[in-house]
Amino acid sequence: MDSHLRKSSSPTIHKWRKVAYGGMQPGFDDNHTDESFLEDMIMNANVVKRDLVKVILDAVSISQYLCVVALVVLVWTYTLRSIFSEQSLLLLDIALLGWGFVVVLLTAEMLSFELLLNYILRTSFFITGLYILSPIYHTLTRSISSDTIWALTASLVVLHLFLHNYSSSTAEAPGALEFSTFTNNISLNVSIVASLLVASRLPSRLHVFAIVLFSLQVFLFAPFVSYCIKKYSFRLHLCFSLGLMAVTLFFVYHLHQLLFILLMSILVFVNLVCPYWLIRIQEYKFEINGPWDEAKLCFNITE
Repeated sequence: MDSHLRKSSSPTIHKWRKVAYGGMQPGFDDNHTDESFLEDMIMNANVVKRDLVKVILDAVSISQYLCVVALVVLVWTYTLRSIFSEQSLLLLDIALLGWGFVVVLLTAEMLSFELLLNYILRTSFFITGLYILSPIYHTLTRSISSDTIWALTASLVVLHLFLHNYSSSTAEAPGALEFSTFTNNISLNVSIVASLLVASRLPSRLHVFAIVLFSLQVFLFAPFVSYCIKKYSFRLHLCFSLGLMAVTLFFVYHLHQLLFILLMSILVFVNLVCPYWLIRIQEYKFEINGPWDEAKLCFNITE
């Protein structure tokens, strides 16, 4: 009986368990771990092995849009210097609008007649409203000095390039999608403001209408047209991007040789140096996953 009492009075040993909620376990400290704590640890499970050639080809899209913006700035400069007349700008607008519709018709997978008619009607209303508002844009910044206008325009163009969404695919996470849409809207708005600032320094209302229409065509529709070309054929997208780079460098060289060297350096940096850095930095990426990570909800809805 004494031995039975001794056995019943001995302390009970509890086994340590992983608990997320429930407070401290009796007999163990709150920071106690046993040998099973690191059993489910996973090293570098989500690290993507990138290929240098693929990264370089993906960087072409960034260089393509840099050249698009550079061409817009070139048209602004030639117009301000009276090299491009009103008629030349209007012909350029018509050519760009027609070329854009042709590319979309040839590369879009599903495009009905009603949708095409809807696009044409919206474009007509858009052009009509822009023509009606052009006198207001012409006198918008009359009381502001030209130096302030050029400094503000340059800042807005840089901000547009910084916030522009260069990815052709949509982000999967809702938070990332909302942030990408928010920054892309800001980028589009600052490009429109920059176009209006430049247009307000032109001599006539028809000049204002033509240059604003040109800028909005490029900033609004150029990413969509480029996406259609890339989705239709990546080889065609690559040829189009390289040809656009060559044309941009040609015109920049004739405008100013220092700007040509600057743009050439930026393109080399974006297409060669940055992908090489990304591959090298990827070797030092270290990721640890385990049961202590935040839980992720997965919904598998099957009919």
